[in-house]
Amino acid sequence: MIYQIFIEKPALKQLSKLKKRTREDLIAAIDALADDPRPLGYKKLVDENGTYRIKVKNYRVLYDVVDKILTVTVISIAKRNERTY
Repeated sequence: MIYQIFIEKPALKQLSKLKKRTREDLIAAIDALADDPRPLGYKKLVDENGTYRIKVKNYRVLYDVVDKILTVTVISIAKRNERTY
């Protein structure tokens, strides 16, 4: 199944501030969520319903998955030492 990927405006802004190579790696990881929204190494956030996290280099990508309508919505992209949730 192929999921649709949506990136919220704050996450796009965070992504645009990054260096080109880091941005490319993050975009590749986000695109891969379309095929597998729960890849190896993902973590479900305990307090949030349907919210997950993946690590890409020194960054965390927070995203929601809605299996009924096959969507993945990226909420936040931030350095791992910055708490965004």
